[in-house]
Amino acid sequence: MKEKVVIATQNKGKAKEFEDLFAPFHFEVVTLLDLPEKLDIIEDGSTFEENAIKKAETISQKYNCFTIGDDSGLIVDFLNGRPGIYSARYAGEEKNDEANIQKVLQELEGVPSEDRTARFYCALAFSGPGMKTKTVYGTCEGIILTEKRGSSGFGYDPIFYVEDFGKTLAELSKDEKNRISHRGNAIRKLSHILDDWVSGSGLT
Repeated sequence: MKEKVVIATQNKGKAKEFEDLFAPFHFEVVTLLDLPEKLDIIEDGSTFEENAIKKAETISQKYNCFTIGDDSGLIVDFLNGRPGIYSARYAGEEKNDEANIQKVLQELEGVPSEDRTARFYCALAFSGPGMKTKTVYGTCEGIILTEKRGSSGFGYDPIFYVEDFGKTLAELSKDEKNRISHRGNAIRKLSHILDDWVSGSGLT
């Protein structure tokens, strides 16, 4: 019987990424949508790591299972790191990608391209019965454009320009984005750590 790992998300796209990660370890991947009750976990940490850890440990303790919590967002240098951990609701309590984008563009109005450096950041926390929670992170460097480009992706992708590709994240294919994205980089780090755990003395 497969061991379950719960991904603390209601995003099916994220769940698919994690299914690929856990395939070699014979875990059954489920999401918050598969749990018997809705959990409202308040993200009140001061860092991405704190929020990811809270999600992972809350679910792991409640259901006695392995859990991954993640928290991610956009860090703009000129804005002193904003929107940061508030990325999803930067323009208000209701998640609104377009409003969030417009707020960032407004705050950067007139700022030259060399001062519009930014990065996406993703923290992952892996927790389970009898083990110490493990954390990893991944980043993706870019520049904030003055207008949107591309129709793929979500969130701030249309204004996040990646110099190596000469495109925004919203203009990249799914495979291209996964190779360089903050979440992709974090997942690969977690995969390496899981290899060591499973081949060694177990997940402890």
